[in-house]
Amino acid sequence: MNSRFKLFVVTSSTCLVVLLVFGAAMGRSASPEDAYKHLAVYTEVLSRIKSDYVEEPDMKNVTLGALNGLLESLDPYASYLNADQYKQFLKYKDNRKADVGLILSKKYGYLNVVDAIPNSPGAKAGLSTGDVLEAIGAVSTRDMPLAYAEMLLHGDPGTSIELTVLRVRRSTEPQKVGLIRAAIKFAPVTTKMEQDQVGRISLSSVEPGKAKEVAAAIKDLEKQGAKKIILDLRNAASGSPEEGIALANLFLEKGLISYLMGQKSPRQNFEATASKALWKGPLAVITNRGTANGAEIAAAAILDGKRGEVIGERTYGDAAVRKAILMDDGGAVILSTAKYYSPSGKALQDTGVTPSVPLVENEPVADPDDETQPEPQAQPQTPQAKPGEDLLLKKAIEVLNSGKPVAQELKPEHRTLAKAA
Repeated sequence: MNSRFKLFVVTSSTCLVVLLVFGAAMGRSASPEDAYKHLAVYTEVLSRIKSDYVEEPDMKNVTLGALNGLLESLDPYASYLNADQYKQFLKYKDNRKADVGLILSKKYGYLNVVDAIPNSPGAKAGLSTGDVLEAIGAVSTRDMPLAYAEMLLHGDPGTSIELTVLRVRRSTEPQKVGLIRAAIKFAPVTTKMEQDQVGRISLSSVEPGKAKEVAAAIKDLEKQGAKKIILDLRNAASGSPEEGIALANLFLEKGLISYLMGQKSPRQNFEATASKALWKGPLAVITNRGTANGAEIAAAAILDGKRGEVIGERTYGDAAVRKAILMDDGGAVILSTAKYYSPSGKALQDTGVTPSVPLVENEPVADPDDETQPEPQAQPQTPQAKPGEDLLLKKAIEVLNSGKPVAQELKPEHRTLAKAA
């Protein structure tokens, strides 16, 4: 089946979803009969293609492509698994051995890297947010279920796997990357005293237990004389929403931290508890495009609660409850059944968190000996970093020391970056 036909099928699925979702959004005025009319049109289109297209299509692949296109248009973390794939998934889910440390989502039909866990095989190989996995081994990831791809990346410690990767920001040609699976260990929370009595707390994940580590870090920085704190959440993509809520509560005495809601899930509010708040002084948060899940919940709560500024890049967008819904044929659909929202009412999976002080993180430095590097392109005007300089950290310290409201702090070029983020 040629690529043009596959593109048509995926596009058709997307259009169908848009029609159904639009109908639901309009006060749920669309009746079941209207939905069936849309499905009837879609079925007729497939029937016409099967009978009149220039060549006989593989309807099994057509159906798979349509299902994946439909799911991706709704939820970049959704998966459809056939009966055999779901059986394999259940075995893998209960027996995870080793991994390559990549957190993935679906975009444009392919697997995208949300983040590479620090010190994991993926991170050591230089994989980062925005990279595209075109193949796992010899198998193309086009229309591959996300859950199935994650299963393929797991295996026994010490075993190897080859990925075909398109590094969008660094190269125009796909590259072969060999990885050795290993047990993934999350780095502990770290602290550092910066200039002007600013203490920095850095997290590479928001896994269970990290809020307690941050609580201990706050007390340690206070003993060292910290009067202001920076919470560095860059590349903290793994973890749980619950831990993100606990993390936010360390800095919030009152108010709404987040709420969870879905079509069949009544709204559940998560409020700050005053007794759990440990730091009441000046606060700033740093994020980048690799910040996701629980870390986003914490960043959004601090920003919306006017507790501190968020400096950096818009976060990736991933905070939801996902479930496997069984199908009659033994397969399953894994999709979000409820989403976490910011206090201002934004679904974090859909929008991420837009910083109050937007600034692009230092871009990767090109290897002069790498002939695959693309030609330089015009970029939004942004301060140039000196070797070893951390622009986002520098800006966070500046914002904390200025004490100015966000509206006064933002410069024209930063507002431009906010729109581009």
